[in-house]
Amino acid sequence: MSHVAKTDANKTGRRASLVIAGTGVLWVVGLLVGKALGLETRFLALIDLMALAGFVWALWLIYQTWRARQNNQGH
Repeated sequence: MSHVAKTDANKTGRRASLVIAGTGVLWVVGLLVGKALGLETRFLALIDLMALAGFVWALWLIYQTWRARQNNQGH
């Protein structure tokens, strides 16, 4: 694996970890604030769906990192 490919894979891996951490923090804070404000259940469910989208995006980034490393490992 070339240095450039490792750097790109590392950047994508770091981005995925930041997305996971940020999504988790925002999810918990969003639910706490939403409950404190007395938001309806449908708005709390919307926060859950947005968090799910963030985690799915992080999974996609992890998959891209894995594929890049697999492709570069054979060459």
